[in-house]
Amino acid sequence: MNIVVLAGGLSAERDVSFKTGEMVAAALRENGHKVVLMDVFMGYREKEEDISELFETGAESGGFVSDIPETAPDLEQIKASRKDASDCFFGPNVIAACRMADIVFLALHGEDGENGKVQAAFDLFGIRYTGSGYLGSALAMDKEISKLFFRKANLPVPNGICMKKSERTDDFSKTGLALPCVVKPCCGGSSIGVSIVKTEEEFSKALDEAFRWEDAVLIEDYIKGREFSVAVLDGKALPVIEMAPLEGFYDYKNKYKAGSTIETCPADLPDAVAKRMQEIAVAAAEALGLAVYSRMDFLLGESNEIYCLEANTLPGMTSTSLIPQEAKAAGINFNELCEKLIQISLQKYEG
Repeated sequence: MNIVVLAGGLSAERDVSFKTGEMVAAALRENGHKVVLMDVFMGYREKEEDISELFETGAESGGFVSDIPETAPDLEQIKASRKDASDCFFGPNVIAACRMADIVFLALHGEDGENGKVQAAFDLFGIRYTGSGYLGSALAMDKEISKLFFRKANLPVPNGICMKKSERTDDFSKTGLALPCVVKPCCGGSSIGVSIVKTEEEFSKALDEAFRWEDAVLIEDYIKGREFSVAVLDGKALPVIEMAPLEGFYDYKNKYKAGSTIETCPADLPDAVAKRMQEIAVAAAEALGLAVYSRMDFLLGESNEIYCLEANTLPGMTSTSLIPQEAKAAGINFNELCEKLIQISLQKYEG
């Protein structure tokens, strides 16, 4: 098949997306496909032109990274570096290339990759792509909305509130919550902008950091416990994985810097707890209408109480990512996983 692997974009997870794209493209080429790895924002070449030979050349485009930096990229600098100076999210020749492909593997992460906008645009263009559709993607991207759906499905979530930037108050007592708490952007990923607040003095700084990324933030009870994740592949849960950072919590640095976190899969859990976590993961995916694959993040309290934190509709596929580790524990290697995601995604378009 002719496949475009679409990466990059304009989210804070741009660099992570590149690593996902590079690994997926390599695997799909090894599987015998003709693959083009493309930065959705920078596009291919500097202007719209005839690209009919694109898949024969196996071209790549974009400023891909050798390793994931410890900090998020400067998006304004990225925008300024585009040679055609356009503010269009789709770079030159991207739509044309994707329409030529048998399917597009979405290796995008973060706002404009996972919030449903790309998926909706592709639906209008008749472009086939991997993963969930636009509606499930949009619901999952907004943590406040997804929590409402989880509660409706009687799934356990942390207690908390949403605060809009226009209604900001630095008086913690007005939140109705207790310290410590967690402050995080409503629609962000990779734990960017997340703070654990222990004092009222830290609360204002945490709001500054979260509002730096978005205009809405979640403020939730801090739950002392262990961190887990469960992937759902084609409606079935993969083995539970535990993430135990050597320092702090599972933030951007601990997610992507090798050696920062001890990851155990299958997780060391009582069978009943692991099974319940898997059941909640499948139910959460169903509640949001997610398809093909997704990943749910969990906290396990000190008395084994389970809390579902959020859903990820385009989880990372890097060397340190969680889904490949879970799939491996289930007997599925990386190349097989990439192929499964292609085949399961194509089933959406049959009939």
